[in-house]
Amino acid sequence: MKKLAAEFLGTFWLVFGGCGSAVLAAAFPELGIGFTGVALAFGLTVLTGAYAFGSISGGHFNPAVTVGLLAAGRFPAKDVLGYVIAQLVGAVVAAAVLYLIASGKAGFVAGGFASNGYGEHSPGGYSLTSALVIEVVLTFMFLMIIISTTTASRIPAGFAPIAIGLALTLIHLISIPVTNTSVNPARSTGVAVFVGGGALQQLWLFWLVPILGGLIGGYLYRWLGSDTD
Repeated sequence: MKKLAAEFLGTFWLVFGGCGSAVLAAAFPELGIGFTGVALAFGLTVLTGAYAFGSISGGHFNPAVTVGLLAAGRFPAKDVLGYVIAQLVGAVVAAAVLYLIASGKAGFVAGGFASNGYGEHSPGGYSLTSALVIEVVLTFMFLMIIISTTTASRIPAGFAPIAIGLALTLIHLISIPVTNTSVNPARSTGVAVFVGGGALQQLWLFWLVPILGGLIGGYLYRWLGSDTD
């Protein structure tokens, strides 16, 4: 239960901090933080969350990470479902709290509410194919970085969250214009619940593709492991 609570809290922090920066601060009149600020916010949430809760649960905060670690042989199958449920609940609760805050402003309209999408729901109007390719590539690389920095003996203890946080920042810098950046089915689900419509209709992609990217990363690292550990 402590591990599940840590996954709940870490995912809550990731969604509340990352999506909160996008909803509340990205386009704030004249002082908005923009895409760069949102990307940094997501990186900081996973970095700080990993330091806060990583020693308890491993600091997954993402179903694609949990499945990828399973594929890499670094996580037991019996714990996968519990972790994924805790992550989903954390994401939805974070989105609910964020919605409550954001709706306190006069004239608030949920709009995209930091949801992920492709086609007309993509920030830059990118196609389904573009969304699929970028999400699978970035999730794959994210898993490779996570596994290598948390399990390789050559990495000094305590440095892994820094590399992982910087990786997530870079991922967002690359892909916010394409899909608003998912690489995390829980993050996508949390906000989609409150947006509805197209966000829910397209949610399948942001489950299927990050999970696929996580599996590829996990299995490939399992093959490479003896050379990189």
